[in-house]
Amino acid sequence: MDEDHYPYPTSTYALSKVTGETTARHVAEWSGIPFVALRLSNVHLEEDYRLVPGYWADPHLRKWNLWGYVDARDVAGACRLALTAQVTGARSFVIAAADTIMRRPSAELLAEVFPGVELTREIGTYETLLSIDRAREVLGFVPQHSWRDVIDH
Repeated sequence: MDEDHYPYPTSTYALSKVTGETTARHVAEWSGIPFVALRLSNVHLEEDYRLVPGYWADPHLRKWNLWGYVDARDVAGACRLALTAQVTGARSFVIAAADTIMRRPSAELLAEVFPGVELTREIGTYETLLSIDRAREVLGFVPQHSWRDVIDH
């Protein structure tokens, strides 16, 4: 899923994010002020990683964001990159870890929980299903942290 997939907010928080991005787009059009919106996946502190094994038993528990997450340290780096980004208009960027929060392969999770949804390209074994390609290309965002570096899986 990438930034071009239309967001369907299912909470007041998500609705506020969509409203903010829409407002930024309109203001950028008439003012010329550039905006950068960071779509942060479920933010985790390193000490939160001890909770990760509790997510593995039922893949349906974390399907709401395609098993995505991001380390708070990578969020800080993305914020720094956003402040110096050379963009025009209002741009949105998915900020997520390079992997999912699950120990099962991403394609296997997708097939089980979202049968009939086809991948549009090949993916790595545990690759995130939240595309961070735009953030990589435009902002230079490269996630540095993973729960896999902290806990046994």
